[in-house]
Amino acid sequence: MMRTNTCGELGVKDLKKEAVLCGWVQSRRDHGGLIFIDLRDRYGLTQITFDPKFKDAFSAAEKLRREDVLKVTGIVIKRKEGMENPKLATGKIEVDVREIDVLNKAEMPPLEIEDRIEATEELRLKYRYLDLRRPIMQHRLLTRHKVAAAVREYLNSQSFLEIETPMLVKTTPGGARVFKVPSRVHPGKFYSLPESPQLYKQLLMVAGCDRYYQMARCLRDEDLRVDRQPEFTQIDFEMSFVDAIDVQNIVEGVVKSAFKKGAGIDIKIPFPRITFHDAMEKYGSDKPDLRFGLELKDVTHEAKRSEFSVFKHAEMVKCLCVEGGWKFSRKELEELETFVKIYKAKGLAYMKVENGKLETSIAKYFLPDLQKEIIKKTGAKDNDVLLFVADKPEIVYAALGALRLELGKKLKLFEPADLKFCWVVDFPLYEMVEGKWEARHHIFTMPNEEDVKYLETDPGKVRGKLYDIVLNGVELGGGSIRIHKKDIQKRTLAVIGLSYEEAEKRFDFLLTAFQYGAPPHGGLALGLDRLVALICGINDIREVIAFPKNKSAENPMDGSPQEWGENMLKELKIKVEKAKVHKDGQEK
Repeated sequence: MMRTNTCGELGVKDLKKEAVLCGWVQSRRDHGGLIFIDLRDRYGLTQITFDPKFKDAFSAAEKLRREDVLKVTGIVIKRKEGMENPKLATGKIEVDVREIDVLNKAEMPPLEIEDRIEATEELRLKYRYLDLRRPIMQHRLLTRHKVAAAVREYLNSQSFLEIETPMLVKTTPGGARVFKVPSRVHPGKFYSLPESPQLYKQLLMVAGCDRYYQMARCLRDEDLRVDRQPEFTQIDFEMSFVDAIDVQNIVEGVVKSAFKKGAGIDIKIPFPRITFHDAMEKYGSDKPDLRFGLELKDVTHEAKRSEFSVFKHAEMVKCLCVEGGWKFSRKELEELETFVKIYKAKGLAYMKVENGKLETSIAKYFLPDLQKEIIKKTGAKDNDVLLFVADKPEIVYAALGALRLELGKKLKLFEPADLKFCWVVDFPLYEMVEGKWEARHHIFTMPNEEDVKYLETDPGKVRGKLYDIVLNGVELGGGSIRIHKKDIQKRTLAVIGLSYEEAEKRFDFLLTAFQYGAPPHGGLALGLDRLVALICGINDIREVIAFPKNKSAENPMDGSPQEWGENMLKELKIKVEKAKVHKDGQEK
């Protein structure tokens, strides 16, 4: 080894010891006779000093610049009184350098290698190898490593097998657009890159593997946002001979272990369970943030008895009761109305509670007894403000659910560091889309036993054995118990107008495998990137991925995606024709 110690471990216990350190020059200070340098590696910083009496080392130190790579040999000494740095693990000592070896000189970096100064996103991604030198980025990569190790350790202890599934697969109908890979050996044929290992992990259950997991690389050709990348990692697992509660118990163990080993946080399990119906009714979202109250109140019945036409003819009327909301200015209320219109709400009505009555311009449409009913139902008190949205249920939920979150932040109704987990269960198995029933999840999801009777008569009542794990309003992952019986599969497919024979054509190898004795099974996939980001207290998953893409799915560092030259295309028997574009921007 070139070094005896890292730059983050020396302390007073090492005084008078000869140490060899390697690292990058973080900063250099010349104090008229002595030169001080902060030497950095991924473990921390150590202050090293150069004394003129060691001429060769001192002369070399005079020429050093930031990010030069050094190897130094010196004696560990105590820092002078008043010069200690309590913010550093090595802050009580310094290394008096006797010998120096400049391993590599560095040019002036295009961005600052420190946490206090953050470059633009494009610059950070273009020079990601420099951005990753920053201590905060090193910490995030270390946290990711700890979380992955903790997950493996826990699942291994529960008799899971880590098994890799293929990356070049057959295209099967799914919920995401897939990347295609041309085959050189079979011209004109293409592989897909997997959006998830879903079908293969189910095949492993048919194969008798019983308990499988994988840190699965998933690839989806979709538009990007802060919590989505074209390639990401899932903690993917599947279990045989289980029901939903068994899968959920394992997930809770995984998450508890990840937080404990990744950040030293001890979370309490089991997590509370909320039905999809209750989540939508109370929070307007199937991924509720439970760090604060401000629940939606249903006043549809009362609103329809008013003379306010907007309410009277609306399918649903709900409101938020904002404590002390009388402080809102007219401008702030107008901004809130603009906000809900983003979610297709036609407007935002409001009424203030004063002296036990409802005030504002629309209050006159509500008789006194009706006002009292609304005040009682919403739990409103004097100086509270009721914010109403009236529309179709899906618009009411979306608008007020988003407004609830916005007010939670605006009014500081929660501590950002709080951790509130929950399970959302009993999702509808189907949803109506343009007059036709469609599966909300994949078509192999098992319906709840008590709802199977509604498959042919009222599919909207059928709940699936689906479950999502949610933290602070963010979905960490989701899964389900799968259908393993042909008769149930036929009935569930018929609801969406798909025959079993048609499904066999799409998923031939999976349904063929099921004919040879598939066990009851189910599983879940947790987003590793998202989990690590939340453990680090951030929302952007790019901050915990070593080499992410930008918002245009490009990598400014390596220049991908790239155009292929004629020789590459010829080898693959591919001809590229660029689409002609009309003046209106539409492709021909």
